[in-house]
Amino acid sequence: MGTLRSVLSIAGSDSSGGAGIQADIKTIEAMGLFAQTAVTALTAQNTLGATAVAATSPKMIAAQIDAVFADIVPDAVKIGMVPDGAAAHTIAERLRAHGARNIVLDPVMVATSGAVLADGDAVAVEAAELFGMASVVTPNIPEAEALLALAGHEGARVRAEGDAEKAALALARRFGCAFLVKGGHGAHDANDVLVDMGGEVRWFCAERMGNHNTHGTGCTLSSAIACGLAQGEDLPASVAAAKKYLTGCLAAGLDLGRGPGPLDHFWATRGR
Repeated sequence: MGTLRSVLSIAGSDSSGGAGIQADIKTIEAMGLFAQTAVTALTAQNTLGATAVAATSPKMIAAQIDAVFADIVPDAVKIGMVPDGAAAHTIAERLRAHGARNIVLDPVMVATSGAVLADGDAVAVEAAELFGMASVVTPNIPEAEALLALAGHEGARVRAEGDAEKAALALARRFGCAFLVKGGHGAHDANDVLVDMGGEVRWFCAERMGNHNTHGTGCTLSSAIACGLAQGEDLPASVAAAKKYLTGCLAAGLDLGRGPGPLDHFWATRGR
């Protein structure tokens, strides 16, 4: 009998079940790993928007992380929604103290619906204290543009594949970690570009699926990458497997029957 690998998700709770901690748990367990969590915020949220956000206290975030590492030490860590600078500082401090490895950071700023989920201080502290600890940071196009502005490239826009590659290269150089700039917000395809610490560029290409159930896709991709790293795969292989998994979920075309409902990652993998 082999050892069951585990992934710690540090993220916000989504009451609709489509994104955040809930999406991470579904993804991690669908990929055959054990999911652990540290909840950074409660949100009243669905695919239409977020109506309320209550941040978890830094003390409680620290206690959750400490409890996880004191018992079942995770093989990888996925970081999602971090509501404020104090939370970001606490996460960085505790992960550093525990020697956390294989950290995948999804710099969640705004929900798919447009709701703001992290303040500017949170992003600045993440960039200063967490990016350098990460195996990879996974911004979408709007998040990449915001990080470019933080890095001193005010007004930089990502409109084409060349822009995405330049953005990933600039961000990797500035923040000292690998960057995967996701293309899901693009108009024609869903191609992602990875730039590693050595500056090597790799593209991961996929066609755009005709599926409106995209709530939580960023959470799913980042937690799936963490699963690959937890199992000893290198970063490019982990990204490729995560991309394949997410594309399969979208291709399944499942719908809860209530308009643009959340993508149900767990059921999308049943019967494969």
